[in-house]
Amino acid sequence: MSIKSRHYDMRGDVHVPGRWYIQGPLDTQGNRIIPWELEQGRPVNLEGMPLLSVRYPGLALDYTESASATIVSRRFVCLCERLGIQSEVQFIPARVEGQAEPYFILNALRIIRCVDEARCEEIAFWEPRHGDPERVGHYRNVAGLKIDPTKVEDANIFRPWGWTVVLIVSERVKLAIEKEGLTGAKFIEV
Repeated sequence: MSIKSRHYDMRGDVHVPGRWYIQGPLDTQGNRIIPWELEQGRPVNLEGMPLLSVRYPGLALDYTESASATIVSRRFVCLCERLGIQSEVQFIPARVEGQAEPYFILNALRIIRCVDEARCEEIAFWEPRHGDPERVGHYRNVAGLKIDPTKVEDANIFRPWGWTVVLIVSERVKLAIEKEGLTGAKFIEV
């Protein structure tokens, strides 16, 4: 991949008029699925099909972020298959309350050490004094995220090491989502 490749932080667009708001996911016993399980860059094995409840009804989106997960429609999954990038993501089938159509929890399977600390607006690290030894050395906050595209190679969808709360997509994926007219995502160049 060339140095001039472009990548984007793909986020849920909360300004879509009349959109729905989803919460969850919950496992088959009604327990909340822990978000960090979906930020490890490896497949997640869940028993049964997770349930997502609709907190505020409205327009169903192709891309939705809840507090715990990224939810995508079958159209989004099909787009990834057409792009040949389905090996970079796991799509976990999920039920959305009141919806007949299939939805999926998106789990990015690649984590890449690519944050360009010198170009970010602000970086803060977890330190021993914060009382979470497993996070020491990881990013506690990243403002104005920038990545080094030379470290990304051929990845199309991934999370940056140390700051896995964001989902990064290549320009190829961004353009395909826009061309397909998938709803719910907005993009910030990183």
